[in-house]
Amino acid sequence: MGNKNLATIGVFGGSGFYKFLDNIEEVAIETPYGMPSDNLLIGTIGAHRVAFMPRHNRNHSILPHLINYRANVWAMKSIGVQRVFSPCAAGSLQKNVKPGDFVICDQFVDWTDGRKSTFFEGPIVTHPSAADPYCAELRSLAVETAKELGITVHKEGTVVVINGPRFSTKAESKFFTAQGWQVINMSAFPEGYLVKEMDMCPVNISLITDYDAGLVSGSEPVSHDAVIEVFNQNLSNLKELLFKMIEKIHAGENTCACTRTKENSRL
Repeated sequence: MGNKNLATIGVFGGSGFYKFLDNIEEVAIETPYGMPSDNLLIGTIGAHRVAFMPRHNRNHSILPHLINYRANVWAMKSIGVQRVFSPCAAGSLQKNVKPGDFVICDQFVDWTDGRKSTFFEGPIVTHPSAADPYCAELRSLAVETAKELGITVHKEGTVVVINGPRFSTKAESKFFTAQGWQVINMSAFPEGYLVKEMDMCPVNISLITDYDAGLVSGSEPVSHDAVIEVFNQNLSNLKELLFKMIEKIHAGENTCACTRTKENSRL
């Protein structure tokens, strides 16, 4: 499976982040699942080699429901990545989760349709547990680091992932809020879940940009332009958080329980 010595940390995210890595190496990866969203852009942060991939392509040309998530995750695994950070723009479903806040999600709800969401298609019967879908170690590190940086952070939350490309109706948004879910997004599933299937550690970092359909805040419904504006305003916080988290991770082999997901999913 490719060259397993190119990077140990992976980041999926929006374009622009890779420009802040040192000594960029661009690597094209072919996968059994087709072409990834883009080439991997590999650089250095602290003691770690870090691979970045813009999940929507560097030109932001791939809509969330058309991303080849399996190819993207397989590409990361193939070069030796052990931990994957998935920052994303997201909407709030609860009034206390405000635009500009960060939510380190501990749960997801899959509200998507038709996405290829597993690597396990036989012949070995494999049933992974998704009870705790995100890495507890990375989540703790994210919360601790955000607090150190003075970022308003919610240490847990449930993200409901809708298919897109449309935003929610008011009726849908009201339903999601009534369930007690905090975050809404179009790309968190199956990305993070597939990372765990591949025995890597996933962490979701949701940067809140809006109040979804505007119901809980009495504001205007979300628009794409508004999302981008708030996201760009907080991009420096996100980059600082990612860099500081990565610098804190000890070099060497990852021994987290996430690395035994496949082993613990088979009879």
